[in-house]
This record gives sequence, structure tokens and C-alpha cells, in this order.
Amino acid sequence: MSAATSTEPTSKPHEIVERALELSRADGCMVIADEQSTANLRWAGNVLTTNGVTRGRTLTVIATVDGAQGTASGVVTRSAVPEDALEELVRAAEDAARKAGPAEDAQPLVSGIEPSPHFRDDPAETSSAVFEEFAPALGESFARAHAGGRRLYGFASHELVSSYLGTSTGLRLRHDQPTGTLELNAKSPDLARSAWAGRATRDFKDVDPAAMDAELAQRLGWAERHVELPAGRYETLLPPSAVADLLVYQMWSSVARDAAEGRTVFSKPGGGTRVGERLAQLPLTMRSDPHEPGLEAAPFVLAHASDDDTSVFDNGLPLSATDWIRGGELAHLATTRHSAGLTGLPVRPPIDNLVLDGGTDRSLDEMVAATTGRALLLTCLWYIREVDPATLLLTGLTRDGVYLVEDGEVIGAVNNFRFNESPVDMLGRAVEAGRTEKTLPREWGDWFTRAAMPALRIPDFNMSSVSKGI
Repeated sequence: MSAATSTEPTSKPHEIVERALELSRADGCMVIADEQSTANLRWAGNVLTTNGVTRGRTLTVIATVDGAQGTASGVVTRSAVPEDALEELVRAAEDAARKAGPAEDAQPLVSGIEPSPHFRDDPAETSSAVFEEFAPALGESFARAHAGGRRLYGFASHELVSSYLGTSTGLRLRHDQPTGTLELNAKSPDLARSAWAGRATRDFKDVDPAAMDAELAQRLGWAERHVELPAGRYETLLPPSAVADLLVYQMWSSVARDAAEGRTVFSKPGGGTRVGERLAQLPLTMRSDPHEPGLEAAPFVLAHASDDDTSVFDNGLPLSATDWIRGGELAHLATTRHSAGLTGLPVRPPIDNLVLDGGTDRSLDEMVAATTGRALLLTCLWYIREVDPATLLLTGLTRDGVYLVEDGEVIGAVNNFRFNESPVDMLGRAVEAGRTEKTLPREWGDWFTRAAMPALRIPDFNMSSVSKGI
């Protein structure tokens, strides 16, 4: 077992923000200091292999320069900036702004927001103590797995990022974001059978490795019987993790400007967007809320760069609960202040969490038990890629267990598949949604962890070809 610790920055981040703003000679300036600490555990074959704690700081300076043709912006981001290099970083951002043309998304910098009460406090930090209760429970799971003929592999990671935003218009805002993930993979001794489970958490107090190991043991038992199936359309039960992977991609594609310009599945034939159209027959609501219990995210815009749905000029803009789909109808698409003006839609910046609710209170197990005839039960999706933005057709692979359900019982495992599906079409065809629960997207878990989804029953999920992977 090995451990690694990086050098801790000595200057307080709020002081770095203030000093950078003092050094600015631009017409406008925004500074973001991100103070990050990460603790992790890794294990293989029922043995803990590594653990470590790292710390670091990233500094982003955004300079704006007014000109006859409009306002230009320059953005420079660097890690581990020493104090004697701070002025050079500020000048680099100003130079980038002067060399750039007018910024299309230029808006007046946000002002008039009350400062965060803890802006001047030290950053929050994680440490190996976050695993104080989890690690012994994991060790007990190793022993049970060994006794049961299973090998456990995986990792646990906990990250705490304190973000400090200061602007020349007087904003002094701060947000502390904890992010924890646990991925556990169980394999048979010959490595021919594999099962995966994952959890997202803020503090590792709500994860139970013993329960996860029991879940994986059951799946490995199911896989002792193998059934070969051809490609085709099958009634399919998608667990919350798989639903999250598909709908997170849909959310990333729900950009108002792209839709208004006729480039996405949310474009209306003949012009405009599909806002107001019904997308799902079930009364589903897909929403984001920075204050969602257990999924709390930054309550203001924190943009390190501009793109179609994010603008650095919006930094500090307050965020509020937003329904993207409400009762099955498309309610909002993501906008900046600039793109809202272009499209005539309200300002709705992205928020770093996603919830789908409006289903029944059935668990996935209860949905399996209610199945009549034959259906497939998935574990998770992998290697998801876009095929056609006009329909949001995605392709990808199933992984770590696809199971055959017959008349309410799992009777064995089947081969993996490549799928071709549009999450928008899938929502329109869903015939049942279960209980919404916190989940970890398998494919997008490195970028997006704050999700709560139900399992979905899709009557004709398109398994386009057979995959030989496990």
C-alpha cells in the first residue's frame, strides 16, 4: 500500500483573488480560485492497493476590454501559480482580451449580489478521515467476497473543491462542492463473470459496501447460467445508472441556441424550438435545483470559459430550480443571458445536477417481479457516442451483466449488445418509471455525479448488434 501527498499552497485563496483584482488594468476582471483536495482508495483482488491525498489550486483570470466594436474577453487558467507569477497571469489574460475580437456573448458583468458570508474563510478540505467508517466495512466485504469465491476490484474517491469568485463589479462569492464516488466490480475466480455497482455520495456516510457486495454476489449467481440471444428489439429494464447516462447526455444537448438554429433534436421544423411540445407520455419531470437535498450544487454561475450554454460574462448570476421537462412536456432549454436574447427564451443557465421523477414508487426489483413474458435487465452502459444530433441518436455498449427475465424471475445472463437509441425517443416510448433514487452514471461519472433517476421500462429497446465483451 502506498500513499502520496502534494505540497499545500500557502496563500489563502481569497487573498489571491483580491490581489489579482488589484493588479488588473482591464475594463472588467473576474477571478476564480479553485482550491481542491482529493482522497482516494483503490483495491484489486480483495486487497487494498493504494491510497492517497492530494491538494492543488487552479486560478482563472478573465479580463474584459471595451472597444469601439464591442467588448472582448481573454481567459487564462493556470495551476499552482506562485505569488510572484500572479501579475504575469493577469497581464496574460489582458493581452488575450486585447488580441481577441469582440465577444459575441458580451454582457454587463453581474453586480449587486450579496457576498458569501464565508468568502474569507479557509477552504474546505477532505482527508483520509472521510473513509473512517467506510474502510473497515470495505475490509469486511473483502473477507466475505473471498469466502464466497468472488474477487472485488474498484476505487473510492472523495473530492472537495472550494471555489472563490471575485469580480471588479464587487462580487465575492464562494461555493464548497463535495463529490464522492464509489465503484465496485465483482468477478468470478476465472474472470469470466463480472458485475458492477456504483454509488455517488457527499461524505461516504450513506454508502454500504456490504449491501453492494451482496447485490453483486446475486448477479454473479444469475450469470452461472448463460443464454445467447441475437440482436433485436427487446422489452428492457434500464436501472437508474443507465437512465442517468442517457439523460445526462440529453441534458448536455438541450442547448437553446443550437435548437433555434435548427441543429438538434429540439429544433422545430420550419424554425424555432420544440419548447412546449410533449416528449413523454408518462407524466415525467426532468429538473435541476442547486438546493436539491443530497445533490446540492453551486447556486450561482461559475464559468471558466464560454460556450453555447455557458458564458463567462454570467459569472455570479444566481441559479434557481428549473424544470427542463415538466409533466412530459419540454419546458426549458439551457440559455445564457446572450442566447436568451437571441432565442426569445428565458435565461436558464445549466445547473450541476439532474433529477427525473414522476414515476411510481416501485423499486427495480418490484419492476422485475411485475414483468410478464420476456425482458432484459441491464446493469449499465458504456462507451456512449453520438451518431446523429438531429435525432440525438446514441450508440454504446452494455457492460457487466445483461440478464434475462421471464415471467418475473431472472433466469440467467445473456451476451452483451451494442445499442442504438435516442434518449428523447426512449422517453416517448417508456411505459413505466419506477422510484427515483440517487445514482452514479457509469459512463459520465468522471464529469457528472449528482443525479437521481428511476428505472425505466422500454418496450422495444434497440439492441442493434451482439457484443463479445463482458
